[in-house]
Amino acid sequence: MRTIVTKSCEGEVLVATLDGSRDATVGWLFATGGRQTRVGPHRLYERLALRLAQAGHAVVRIDRRGIGDSTGDDPGYLGSAPDLKAAVEVLTSHFPNVKRRVGFGLCDGASALALYGGQLGLTDLVLANPWVVEPVGDLPPAAAIRGHYAKRLVDPRAWARLLRGGVNLGRLARGVMHSAVRPDDTLARRFALALKGEVLIVLADGDGTAQSFAAAWRDLGTKPIVTTLRIATTSHSFADPTAFEALAAAMLSAVASSGHSAAIASSS
Repeated sequence: MRTIVTKSCEGEVLVATLDGSRDATVGWLFATGGRQTRVGPHRLYERLALRLAQAGHAVVRIDRRGIGDSTGDDPGYLGSAPDLKAAVEVLTSHFPNVKRRVGFGLCDGASALALYGGQLGLTDLVLANPWVVEPVGDLPPAAAIRGHYAKRLVDPRAWARLLRGGVNLGRLARGVMHSAVRPDDTLARRFALALKGEVLIVLADGDGTAQSFAAAWRDLGTKPIVTTLRIATTSHSFADPTAFEALAAAMLSAVASSGHSAAIASSS
């Protein structure tokens, strides 16, 4: 059962897609990342919504202001609290039997849910590859650079390319220098302090954003207890079939009981 609805937000009109039965007792709010629409990268959100609806859950996917079919100017993920609040209201009004409200987000959509989920009344969060480290200039975060070079060091083709002169040595030097820089942890600390309820963090272990999150999280002092799951993929959006199935299974397991399944994740 899939329908399209609209919702007002700060004088603009948001467009949302609803999946699932009106009798559902578990409801999901999907928060998109970057400038992605509610379909998601590689149709990730659309495919996950279908899978969750088939399991008896309800799902609300919404384009925030200025994105996709919604009107207005894009406030970015840090300004998306009103959009998320509107999405929760859509979930409540269209699925009145929902008792458990779960937020799912990718990248800065995950960060938005971490920052604002507590004030929205969400009981659970599933956060995929959260964005907590801003890049410097045209270089990716330091942890992502370190992960990239670690793979290159054991790749004979990379060494051959270097010997042939096929590597920009200036960029290589800048990358090596930047890889040693300690990143600004302001956003990571805000992220950690705002977390409430049951939280599952899913990381694509070959993704730069995930690597940056893992490094920033490890370096934090006081932080909440969360559950983490690493999925073997380089795809930021879990696009390959094995990674998608692992993510979908983790999301279903996350709400199968009052706590996260120890069979799929380990405490961090």
